[in-house]
This record gives sequence, C-alpha cells and structure tokens, in this order.
Amino acid sequence: MCVTTKLADVDQVAEFERLGFDAIWVPDSQMIWGDCYAYLALAAERTERIRLGTGVSVAGTRIPPVTAHSIASINTLAPGRTFLGMGAGNSAHRFLDHKPLPIKKYGEELRVIRALLHGEEVEYTFRGKTAPTRLLMADRGYINLDDPIPIYVSGFGPKSQTLAGRYGDGLVTSLPPEPRAIVRAVETAQRGAEADGRTLPETFPVVSLTNVVVLDPGEEVTSDRVIAEHGPYVVSSLHYVYDKIRQYGGEPPHHLQGIWDEYSALVEETPEPIRHLRIHDGHCTFLRPDEAKFMTEDLIRATCLVGTADEVVAKIVELDEAGLDELMMLPAPEHQVSWANRFADLVLPKLR
Repeated sequence: MCVTTKLADVDQVAEFERLGFDAIWVPDSQMIWGDCYAYLALAAERTERIRLGTGVSVAGTRIPPVTAHSIASINTLAPGRTFLGMGAGNSAHRFLDHKPLPIKKYGEELRVIRALLHGEEVEYTFRGKTAPTRLLMADRGYINLDDPIPIYVSGFGPKSQTLAGRYGDGLVTSLPPEPRAIVRAVETAQRGAEADGRTLPETFPVVSLTNVVVLDPGEEVTSDRVIAEHGPYVVSSLHYVYDKIRQYGGEPPHHLQGIWDEYSALVEETPEPIRHLRIHDGHCTFLRPDEAKFMTEDLIRATCLVGTADEVVAKIVELDEAGLDELMMLPAPEHQVSWANRFADLVLPKLR
C-alpha cells in the first residue's frame, strides 16, 4: 500500500495492517506532501507486523549520508521491517523545474548509501572534497544497522533498472500491467548485476506501482466510483508523460493519441516560466475538474489492473508467475481506507 504523507492521517496504517497488507510505501514528494521520515516514525509506533519504508526517497534532494541516517533511525523503531526505496526523482525534482537525477549521479548515491547501511566506511565527495565517512555510534542505539535494511532501487527504464542489479536488494518500477514487461525488467537488472560481477540473490523482489481497479459485475471502467478512487493516480501518468516529452522530446504513447493535443493545449495555457507548477497540480492527490475528461477507459487500462475480483486475481497470479512480487497501490487519499477494505474483502482472500 502506498500512502500520501499527511501526518494527521497516519492512524490509517493500523487499519491497513489489520486488513492484511504487507507493506506501507511512503513517498518523498517534498514540495506537496508531509515528510516521509516523520510519517514512518509515527507509523512505526502504530504497527507491529507490517513492513515500513520509503516509496521512494529521492536521490539528489538529500545527500546520501542523510538518507542513510534517516532510514537507519527509523530502523530503531521498526527493526527487521524497515526498507529503503530510492528513486532518481520525478515530482520532487520536476516541481523545481529540474530533470530527474542523471544516471551516473544516481548510481553514485546508491553506492554510498548501500555501503553506509552495511556499516562500511566509504569514500564520499561532498562540496568538492572526497573523504572517508561512515555512520558513527550505531553501537549506542542512535541508529540500527544490525537489522538489515533492504534497498529497493526505482527504475522505470533500462539504465536505472541496471542500477537495481548493481546496488539493490530489489527493484521498484511502474510498468504496464503485462507479464512481458516484468520479465524484461528482471532480465535488465540481472545484466546490471553481472556487469558489476554480482549475482542477484534468489529472492530479488520486484515491486510495481500499479493501481488495482476492482469492478462490480457490469460496472463501467469509467464509473464515478472508479474515477473518484483512481483518478488522481491515473491522470498523474499524463503529467509524467507531458514533462518527459517537454524535457527530452519524443511522442506520447499510443493510448494517449486521442487526447494528447487537447491535454497539451490545456496545460500550455499556463505560461512557460511557471508551467512546471501547473503540470503536476493535483499530483496523485486530487483530480482537477478540467482534467477529469481525460479519464478514458484506454488510459485507465494502460495504468491500472482492471477487472472484476476474479479477473484481477487472475491477472495478479499471471504477473506473479512472470516475476512480480508486490504491488504498490496509491488510491486517492480520501478513498484509501474504503478502497483497502474493498480490496481486502474481494481480492486478498483469493491470493492467500
């Protein structure tokens, strides 16, 4: 389960644990939501079993020693169930009108964080000076390095998926809900590991950020309920594609062809100097009224697992057989608890 980091709503994590969810993924979108590590600390106090970690922490907005220190601090509160998701940055950088962190820099940050969380001394360059550093005083209880903290490396493309193979204990991605996409991602991570002289462990979990839309029999994919529950997440894919094309060039994917010109014209009503703020307005939180018309069936099916409970279960089993281990789901904030209860009633029992 992925949550928006509204600290006042942190009590809901106890409900997700009660319902049988396995993990809480806490995003690090600094310009729109609360602090992910503050949320994790509060969540640790309210839970006993469920795994807790960042989904994902953003490279480049905190220096690697600070990221390592922060998650190792959470590990004192939730020992043995803390993990670190790391990404090159989408919203956190783009809200500042920057591109995500370059691959080389991303890899360097992963290298340093991994070494520090393993209790190692590592060469790190800060403000132009390279010096050895390590996390001190773990033996006095300020941080916890005794219980391993798995690192899940976020990679949506082959270059970053290669870094998952080099430095990660798992891979986080956001892929079309198709088995072949999972297989390709795992193969890419494996090549990254082999190029670095590393062998991936037999348990190398793959996690995908993919909402699950559970339809009632006969319910339309574009029903009011579906749009209310999943609209903010689905439309955020439009935001992502627009920013990607704006910064790197290229063409939109096929499922956006019918709406792309109208959507682009809407966004481009905002002047370029502040357009980066308009693009992600509502990001995974609320659906702007003027963007609701872009919630087409094609877009929903391209970004989510969609079907009745039995159909969704069959798709999840198919993805599991292809190598997917976990789904990270982000319904609209005001519908997260009701969606989780519905998913726990209709889907989870059939997957246990």
